[in-house]
Amino acid sequence: MSKLKSIYGLSLALLTDLYELTMAYGYWKNQMTDREAVFHLFFRRKPFKGSFAIAAGLQTAVEYIQRFRFDESDLAYLKSLKGSDGKPLFEKGFLDYLKEFTFTCDIDAMPEGTPVFPYEPLLRVKGPLIQAQLLESALLNIINFQSLIATKAARICWAARPDPVIEFGLRRAQGIDGAISASRAAFIGGCESTSHVLAGKLFGIPVKGTHAHSWIMAFDNEVESFRAFADALPHGCIFLIDTYNTLRGVEHAIAIAKEMKKRGKEMFGVRLDSGDLAHLSIEIRKKLDKAGFSHAKIMASNELDEETISDLKHQGTKVTIWGVGTHLVTGKDQPALDGVYKLAAIQNKKGKWEYKLKISDAIAKVTDPGILQVRRFADKNGYIGDMIYDIDSVPKKTATLIDPLDPSHQEKMRGSEKFQDLLLPILRKGKSVYKHPTLQEMQRYSQQELERFPETIRRFLNPAPFFVGLEKSLYDLKMQMISEIKTRENL
Repeated sequence: MSKLKSIYGLSLALLTDLYELTMAYGYWKNQMTDREAVFHLFFRRKPFKGSFAIAAGLQTAVEYIQRFRFDESDLAYLKSLKGSDGKPLFEKGFLDYLKEFTFTCDIDAMPEGTPVFPYEPLLRVKGPLIQAQLLESALLNIINFQSLIATKAARICWAARPDPVIEFGLRRAQGIDGAISASRAAFIGGCESTSHVLAGKLFGIPVKGTHAHSWIMAFDNEVESFRAFADALPHGCIFLIDTYNTLRGVEHAIAIAKEMKKRGKEMFGVRLDSGDLAHLSIEIRKKLDKAGFSHAKIMASNELDEETISDLKHQGTKVTIWGVGTHLVTGKDQPALDGVYKLAAIQNKKGKWEYKLKISDAIAKVTDPGILQVRRFADKNGYIGDMIYDIDSVPKKTATLIDPLDPSHQEKMRGSEKFQDLLLPILRKGKSVYKHPTLQEMQRYSQQELERFPETIRRFLNPAPFFVGLEKSLYDLKMQMISEIKTRENL
């Protein structure tokens, strides 16, 4: 069953901006509905001042597309909309068209978990103009958020290595869907498990949890609360020890752990949620080891992110499990990925492709024309560069790559490098031709792929850029088109 259908029983066809529908209406009025077009979804700004992003959300997006229908309630609502003149915004013929609407587009996309860089299409849509246009808002909503959170998770998990990270973010997430999508994306990015039970049910993510301070305070004293918890849940028991006094709390946990041991049970560990996590974890480790509980884990939470975890590790922390919530599921230091969805080609009335681009005074906002693919090159040491090229001008074995933001920066591929094209066929004529990996496979793929890049791109402070260039003939075409547009528009 579709995960979207299991969460939302209602139609999601109106999960869009109004201007998508007004443009669709305009295309219909101008008899442009069946003209083929190509759109690309990409981002411009490196998230979290890093060097890469992790593609995520594809399976959710495909489920959205495959169950896209305007139901009777959608059409009734659209019928009720009025223009500024007080008359219906959409005429009956257009609503009748939407009633029979189904997608027949081709979609190519990067598999979830793929490391991706600015200006590279994560996804390409090719099909009737009106259909491709109507996908814009929902695709951006799904792909932008999940890719952002998968990226944050990858950074946090990299900082915590080799320790596991548990996603703790449900209570701080932006609403119900924000929590569900964040848990899914965080797992793709590398989190070992989640505290979010619904996400566990929906996606098969392992769920883990301990207890809150309220459990401690519900009893007359800390020792009594630990004993009661150990009696109720003796398997995998983790005690939260900072309700009153952390170092006294670990002593109480040790006392109960000794009682458990006599019954053949083992305390799994203790959790810290406040205080100096480096100093306290060191002192806690000493006490646990002295008492004969060297196997016991020390878990930490409390507003953690990748930089904090990295700093704590440099301080010699003894934390071995990390619970990360707010900073992870909200992408707190960058709450949105700036993904965009831009038209790059359209067929004219004769069926010939005409390439399109948007120009701007800011070179970073000039789009790339064509029907694009991304080729990733590798040598024996790992990945060395990416090339964006037009599939109608497939490069030869040798290729020159030009940085679109700095044309003086060029790289040459000699033809001896191994390569792979990253955009894979996902839908053809609206039908699936791709078997989505399991979430666990996406997670492994993400981690394995990141290992193949230079370590310098994973730095948190001043990460090195990874080279991404336009294939030379595509770059030349882009410059020619810019010149022609400026001449035509008297710019």
